[in-house]
Amino acid sequence: MRSLVRPGLAVALMTVAFAVTTAIPPATGCLVRPGVASSVVAEVRSPPAAKPVLEVDLAGAVAAGVAAADERMTLGMAVIDLTTGRMASSGGDRPFYSASIAKLIVAVDVLSRDVSAADSERVRRALSTSDDNAMNALWGLHDGVGAVRRVAQRAGMTNTSPPRDPAEWGETMVTADDIARLHAYIQGCPARDVIVAALSAAPARAADGFDQAFGLHAPGVDAYSKQGWMTYRPSSAYLHSAGVLHDRYVVALLSVHRGRPMASAKERVDAVTRALAAALPA
Repeated sequence: MRSLVRPGLAVALMTVAFAVTTAIPPATGCLVRPGVASSVVAEVRSPPAAKPVLEVDLAGAVAAGVAAADERMTLGMAVIDLTTGRMASSGGDRPFYSASIAKLIVAVDVLSRDVSAADSERVRRALSTSDDNAMNALWGLHDGVGAVRRVAQRAGMTNTSPPRDPAEWGETMVTADDIARLHAYIQGCPARDVIVAALSAAPARAADGFDQAFGLHAPGVDAYSKQGWMTYRPSSAYLHSAGVLHDRYVVALLSVHRGRPMASAKERVDAVTRALAAALPA
């Protein structure tokens, strides 16, 4: 994602040091592509387990992640346990520019219909190497602004909205709660395997040369994710990491950093991710 200059951009610098656990909505079904299935795929919640499932302290895990943040990091974090349907978040409704997380939103919309081989390849590149050229094409060819609205409605993303400037897809407004809901929604989509395969194959270095091996995509973390990054000169750096950890937990970690270089911001995101992951059993 390229660097942008937006004079007067104001970002509140605060980190909420508590988390609230809630149940995710019971009806967040996925639209089915024509010819793929004859009925709507059911809700995000997993079917009853064959054996008792240990209830995890999601709020405690989120609190551990928040404790690893600092005063120069504005953080939004949300976790959903896919086995129980429970959700916890801190700053989960705080708005952020999406950066390349918007690519996941558009991919979900494009893959909800029959798709050409060319667009299928664009989706793969947009999700794996985070290719901006592929996203630019998808955004223009498939009504990117409308795609954001359509997916937000389907996935229950109540605080997500298209960018004010239709040309700036990286300025789509999202929240950690909404991006967590999106990843949970994807689990019930016919295109799930396509999306997961692309995210799982993401290299350390993105198409623009940026090192995207941070957060959930850092070495040694048992997860797949979509990464996002963007800088607003002179001092605001956006770093997002959102995906599925241990094949059980949806994690959305959105952050903006003031007055620190990108390398230092990555280190802080890594610290938050490690603290959170350590509190979530595989």
